[in-house]
Amino acid sequence: MKNIAVIGAGFVGLSAAYWLMRDGHAVTLYDPAGAAGGASFGNAGTFANYACIPVNNPTVFRDLPRYLLSATSPLRVRWGYLPQLMPWLLGFLQSSTTARYTHSATALAALLGRAQGGYDDLIANAGLDRFICPRECLYLYSSAANFEAARPTLALRNSLGIQTRVLDKAEVTALEPSLQPLFERGVLFEGSWHLSDPSAFLHSLQAWLVGKGMRVQAAQVTRLQPSADGVVVETPDGSAQHDAVAICAGVHSKTLAAQCGDVVPLEAERGYHVMYPDTSGITPLISRPVGWAERGFYMTPMAQGIRVAGTVELAGLGSTKHQGLLDLLHFSAQRALPALGAPTAPWLGFRPSLPDGLPVLGRSRASSRVVYAFGHQHIGLTLGGLSGMLVADLVAQRPSALDLSPFEASRFQS
Repeated sequence: MKNIAVIGAGFVGLSAAYWLMRDGHAVTLYDPAGAAGGASFGNAGTFANYACIPVNNPTVFRDLPRYLLSATSPLRVRWGYLPQLMPWLLGFLQSSTTARYTHSATALAALLGRAQGGYDDLIANAGLDRFICPRECLYLYSSAANFEAARPTLALRNSLGIQTRVLDKAEVTALEPSLQPLFERGVLFEGSWHLSDPSAFLHSLQAWLVGKGMRVQAAQVTRLQPSADGVVVETPDGSAQHDAVAICAGVHSKTLAAQCGDVVPLEAERGYHVMYPDTSGITPLISRPVGWAERGFYMTPMAQGIRVAGTVELAGLGSTKHQGLLDLLHFSAQRALPALGAPTAPWLGFRPSLPDGLPVLGRSRASSRVVYAFGHQHIGLTLGGLSGMLVADLVAQRPSALDLSPFEASRFQS
């Protein structure tokens, strides 16, 4: 048995704690906010086993000016942040060639194809079935032309093993009759599902793990010091030595990785959500996650109402919300679902994003005792269970069923 530190209490970190404890290790979880204190709190709640298409793709070169200048664009850059963003943005553009885009999509599909296996055992043993809503996600296109433009990415998904079903306008209306009848096409993604309450899922998992012996340190890790004998974890409250450390701290992983020998171009994607209390009665307005592809957001039915989540703002870790993006979410959601009332509880979170759209999974350069699992961008919930399983394999030095070379931190070193 080893004494392992896991840094980060989101989907990846808590899943890593589960799989490490399943191997018989003692786990200490470090996170100043506890379960779901970061990006894992406010996501769209979708298990998106279809999300192998990275944001960086060849259409970026054509569409980027429109995205940056349009008032209805789901992607914004805060111009004052542009000088700091430039190295990441250049890497993003370099990763948007056809060859690199296809490489990223193929690597993501390999992870996504095993993602369900990372959750089955965890959900069953921790008694979390009550949060699982087994309804497939529906993507919507408001014009036939936009759907036709999306056909190449749909074909790529299909070629990588993702099962889809295309719906016409009448089928979309029959499936979700509360939607405004402005969508010409829809795509259902088989095997996808969503959570009724992502935060409650993680709080319940953390409580179950604590009941099994996990220790929780509500402190920010400020420094890691790997050595031949272990890894010293420093916090404002003191320091402790562990046999191994898993860095699963989302956007806050960058500094810790640098202390362990790896310079990683991790950037914060600022994502937003607003909540709408569902006052429709016994039958909810929508029965599944519904994504409006052109507008870049999801509407997901949850225990507290309908969550409308999406958009991307590149502006660092500042706490000031972009009212224009919140207004865009509200305007677009009401256009799609007119029965929505007034939104409540606007939220801003920070997705950990790398320029090639792939997470970092593997060991650090400085020490095999330090394991990385961060940078999951929009699919931390989806890949959390599998990433946790991979962390346990890396700590145990078990051969992985997956080729992890595309996800190594060393890919960014010249």
